[in-house]
Amino acid sequence: MKAIARNILGQPSWTLSTEHVEAAVTRLGGHLGPARFRLGDRWVEPFDVAPWAEEKVSADTPAILRVLRGDFFCMPFGGNETAYEGEKHPPHGETANSTWKLKSLASDHLHATLQTSVREGRVDKHIRLVPHHTALYSQHVISGMTGRMSLGHHAILKVPENVAGRVSVSPFHYAQVFPGQMEDPAQGGYSILKPGAKFKTLARVPRTDGKWADLSIYPAREGYEDIVLMAANPKLPFAWTALTMPENNCVWFALKDPRPLPSTLVWMSNGGRHYAPWNGRHRRAIGLEEVVSNFHSGLAASARPNPLSRAGVPTSVRLDATRPLVVNYIMAMAETPHGFDIVKTIRASAAGDSVLLTSKSGKTASVAVNLSFLSSRPETGKPES
Repeated sequence: MKAIARNILGQPSWTLSTEHVEAAVTRLGGHLGPARFRLGDRWVEPFDVAPWAEEKVSADTPAILRVLRGDFFCMPFGGNETAYEGEKHPPHGETANSTWKLKSLASDHLHATLQTSVREGRVDKHIRLVPHHTALYSQHVISGMTGRMSLGHHAILKVPENVAGRVSVSPFHYAQVFPGQMEDPAQGGYSILKPGAKFKTLARVPRTDGKWADLSIYPAREGYEDIVLMAANPKLPFAWTALTMPENNCVWFALKDPRPLPSTLVWMSNGGRHYAPWNGRHRRAIGLEEVVSNFHSGLAASARPNPLSRAGVPTSVRLDATRPLVVNYIMAMAETPHGFDIVKTIRASAAGDSVLLTSKSGKTASVAVNLSFLSSRPETGKPES
């Protein structure tokens, strides 16, 4: 079909909307954002958009950085500085950098496709909305490819000024700070968490100065960039990640099947990069990224045996050209009552048509969500209302 796109924050984008959700998807890179959710009588916009989105940046700036916003699908996930079996992928892969072709567009469903060339194949992107649901249903179908691959979703949120976000995740069996050099001070980048440190709770993570960081509170550690990874309990019926904003009486959360996406990578970006185009101004942003990957080290480091895989954390999948891989993912928002401090649990209703969020303080919020979508195939991929 003829691509219908309008310029939104510097990028030609397609739009979807219902009474409760409005979202844009960029043609370049397929980034989902900005998006806003209707909670009661107000609209809330949770996603980050790079502060340079409408600026002219250096010609050698990767497309992913020119577009950077919201959530985008990465394949392979990571920097990909090292080639793998003759393949040299761009940062976070062609799926986050190349131009997508629109196949169909309705108010509640976008279908776009990308023919990849570094490893020949096809990726189909479906973004769906459901009436009365404050949720985005994302499905990516990978076909025609063979071999090891890392991949994942790269949702980036922005905590508003004068708000303290509270980060929580479902039970995990492994957690670690990125073991390499996250940033290089000689290049104008700074990090504070102790490289390679393992931890059992987000509330107590070692720093390089001998102190402890509480990663459940964000923003914090202004002037630093850091990454940690947690592997969900694979026996969970579904895994979740949440960012609660008590002062704004709302919570953003994501739901996934922990088998294709076993890990949550948390990127805390709070002004620690002083090189272009960041220039110290990307602040209060947090990536809550659901992946199968060896941190953000790229395909070569993920496809080969590594400390994470040896610890029982899958870091890649094996693609089969004869059997498409389907990756489903749900992002949603909910209004929370006064006193709802941080998500402690997310449980499914008996009917599977909603989830109940319970806070550490004992407050609750119920949200309409079709959980069966997480296990859906392309032919049954439309979530029910």
